[in-house]
Amino acid sequence: MEAVVVDAGSKLLKAGFAAPDQDPALIIPTKMKRVLEDGEPADGSAVEEVMVDPVVRGFIRDWDAMEDLLHHVLYTNLGWEVGEEGQILFTDPLSTPKSVREQLVQLMFETFNVSGFYASEQAVLSLYAVGRISGCTVDIGHGKIDIAPVCEGAVQHIASKRFEIGGIDLTNLLAQKLHKSNPSVNFDISEVEKLKEQYACCAEDQTAFEEIQNSCPKEQHTLPDGQVITIERERYIIGEALFQPSILGLEEYGIVEQLVRIISSVSSENHRQLLENIVLCGGTTSMIGFEERFQKEANLCPSSVRPSLVKPPEYMPENLSKNSAWMGGAILAKVVFPQNQHITKADYDETGPSIVHKKCF
Repeated sequence: MEAVVVDAGSKLLKAGFAAPDQDPALIIPTKMKRVLEDGEPADGSAVEEVMVDPVVRGFIRDWDAMEDLLHHVLYTNLGWEVGEEGQILFTDPLSTPKSVREQLVQLMFETFNVSGFYASEQAVLSLYAVGRISGCTVDIGHGKIDIAPVCEGAVQHIASKRFEIGGIDLTNLLAQKLHKSNPSVNFDISEVEKLKEQYACCAEDQTAFEEIQNSCPKEQHTLPDGQVITIERERYIIGEALFQPSILGLEEYGIVEQLVRIISSVSSENHRQLLENIVLCGGTTSMIGFEERFQKEANLCPSSVRPSLVKPPEYMPENLSKNSAWMGGAILAKVVFPQNQHITKADYDETGPSIVHKKCF
């Protein structure tokens, strides 16, 4: 049985048996509905539905919920049998706390009885997915943005940077702008998320964005409840906020300047290979016009080597930017488990959860 690869994000959990040139078999929302347990009040009165977020800003926060979610994924969806559990590889977000890594490996061996475990950082895995071991990833996730330089398969943690903003903050920004232009409409945040995915785009540059603010064609959209809303310049502010964070009320440099500054803090002998191998990942980077705007701003950088984006291999699926960490994990799983580089049950029993820091790096 092939190893299972799990990439658990704030919005989506991706899982499947390791197949490097395919999309993950399972992509489901990470958010869960809480079900009443035995002994809890369940009389005729209205019961409020409680939503639970096992993963917040990229890190596991609710371990009970995560255990339930993984049980559903591994046994119900992927067909594991109790007593015959296989090997599993998890993707680690940048700057994952040691305590989270230890608790995850403990959960896997003590609750799920896995036969083998491995974890690797998402930045490294996203590079593997495009056939690189060195480069710099710009990962715009649902709850965070990670920019991580990687040299010879090792994340340069001192230079890396994590931002506590992500797709959810852009969704909230869009909700504010839409409510301002459509004051009589009550927007559900899940519906705004869909509107963002359908309409959001990037202006060609800052000048074009400013022109759009003065003149932008209107478009009407009918919500599921029949209400009709108007969308115009709001659709461009989502992408612009990544290049002008002041739109979100943040005193930060835009994403391209952040990238260049981060790379410049790495040893100069690595600058060229980092700048020439930029990988964009995360659902937000697939926004219409984002890649072109990113490259255009990169071309204006004063550095002698211009940042350039890596084109995905032709044999990889179209959704590579959204699923690159999972796909890189599938590639790595084909190496670490057959070559016995993973954590075994015997390793765990001998050393305990801290073994994850010695064998997974």
